[in-house]
Amino acid sequence: MGTESESMLQLAAEAFQSKNFDLAADIYECQLAGLGDPGSRLELMVKRADALAFGGKFTEAFGIYRQASEIERLRPGHLENLLEYLANSIRRQDGGDGPNSSRTRPPEEAGALVSTCFGVATGCGYDAFSCRMCLGFMFEPVTLPCGHCFCKKCLERERERPISCKECKDNSRLADVQSYRVNVVLSNLLAKCFPCQTQAGRLRREGNLLYAEKRMEAALEKYNQAILIAPRDHILFSNRSQIHSSLKHYQKALRDAETACRLMPHWSKGHVRKAQALVSLGRTEEALREYLVCLSIEPDCRLAKTEAHKVNPTEVTAAFVDVFEATDLECSLCMRLFYEPVTTPCGHTFCLQCLERCLDHNPKCPLCKEGLSEYLAQRRYCKTAVMEKLISTYLPAELMERQKTNQEEMAELSNLNKNVPIFVCTMAFPTVPCPLHIFEPCYRLMIRRCMETGTNCFGMCLGDNLKGFADYGCLLEIRNVEFFSDGRSVVDTVGKRRFKVIQHSERDGYNTADIEYLEDVKVEGVAERELQSLHDEVYDQALVWVNSLKAEQKERIVGHFGPMPEKDSEPQASPNGPSWCWWLLAVLPLEGRAQLPFLALTSLKDRLSGIRRVLLFMAHTRHR
Repeated sequence: MGTESESMLQLAAEAFQSKNFDLAADIYECQLAGLGDPGSRLELMVKRADALAFGGKFTEAFGIYRQASEIERLRPGHLENLLEYLANSIRRQDGGDGPNSSRTRPPEEAGALVSTCFGVATGCGYDAFSCRMCLGFMFEPVTLPCGHCFCKKCLERERERPISCKECKDNSRLADVQSYRVNVVLSNLLAKCFPCQTQAGRLRREGNLLYAEKRMEAALEKYNQAILIAPRDHILFSNRSQIHSSLKHYQKALRDAETACRLMPHWSKGHVRKAQALVSLGRTEEALREYLVCLSIEPDCRLAKTEAHKVNPTEVTAAFVDVFEATDLECSLCMRLFYEPVTTPCGHTFCLQCLERCLDHNPKCPLCKEGLSEYLAQRRYCKTAVMEKLISTYLPAELMERQKTNQEEMAELSNLNKNVPIFVCTMAFPTVPCPLHIFEPCYRLMIRRCMETGTNCFGMCLGDNLKGFADYGCLLEIRNVEFFSDGRSVVDTVGKRRFKVIQHSERDGYNTADIEYLEDVKVEGVAERELQSLHDEVYDQALVWVNSLKAEQKERIVGHFGPMPEKDSEPQASPNGPSWCWWLLAVLPLEGRAQLPFLALTSLKDRLSGIRRVLLFMAHTRHR
């Protein structure tokens, strides 16, 4: 533009600022008459439309906006003046004449008015601000290299496969979608114009995180709040339908899915949600119809194709159910409904736990006596999928009762205070490794149960001729198990906590006990300083003894128990006291009966004094 044109444009801007909108509009119209550059023409058309709108000539203004949008898609910045005017206009209509008026409508109403003026409505009410993937409000918008914007979450869902931009059909791969960032300006503009929808989007994101953490009730509450804010958002109803399904609220899941379909009839995912809810309610024929509707909307919908194949509404299913009996799926070992059924290489099926208990005693099939040594060594007890499917589909009540019984058994077995499994063998100490060779059937069962319950722990006690095992012991944690073809195993464990036995008992051939855990009593002041001095002195004595050992002795000790731990800077930091004390007690040439009293002591001072006496005795014996 020349100097004269620039002067006229400056005059138009001043006229607009002084609210002489008619003059501003006339100047912009004159400047447009001789302008051919599309980019500059777009800017002037928007400014003329702004002037017409502020001058009250809405019909003419909207016509100019529409013409401008045909040159190039309008950006949010082009609409800032119009949004401001519409928001102020709404406030005036509500009785609020100034910026401090309390009777104001939210800015999204102005945004909704703008959205009716451009493009084709999608049904969600946001139009230019909607995502063409989910057809919903664009939350956390990301701009692709082609310039078009979509929800960040929608793009992340598509990162596994090449897709086309829904706007320009660009076939670029979106594998690097993680590198794309939210468009800050657009995101801020949407938050300003549509605060309710933005807040609903945040609640949806929080709900999704809770759902991923399997906190279903908390996720449901977030979606309930979001729907109160945005009651016409089809995605909220669709996702809440899925949460209801996870909570087994299938009727509510169906209602939400139907609402999503009403709000957005041509959105395939809503029909998938509806079909899934119908399947859960046993209405398979209706579900199949919904999947077909989904595929008519989106022929490449993989989820609909997969789920549709699972639906079989034919009479074959009904006939199968009529001849089906619970006794057909009973384990021949426990005479109960199969639970976690596994099939051996010889073709026989048993409950997983039943089979394992039999193999503890004999590595042969309980029915045909075929050898299962290799099968036992591999421990690949894969559950038989068809059996599980039959049981869950046609015997749901019986399965639920079976699961309840198993859960009660597991809860009882996982209690580390009551009926704790006890391995009666040798002395074990906190922090000290304790490798074990397991070959007795009862202990095979015990170790397996510790692993199945997830505690990975059991107690270790010395044997006792009168009580069966000693009154004090150490809890061991399983770190690794190596199995052999004959059923034996080597279990790598490490000491955790000391305990006192309250009651001796037995379960399925191995010992158990009710226990209470022991901790050292802490001291302060002068007693603490004396304890620190004693601790340092005894540690130095222990180093002298260890260093006096022959090379081959030290090598065997390190190979079995590891190297001697460093001296603790805070002797009372652990409830079990310094770890080097327990390491030393494990390697000193003492009998189990001599080691046991140290385990029972809750005074670190007494334990250190006892260790010092042993070391002095060892030194005296060596020098004689």
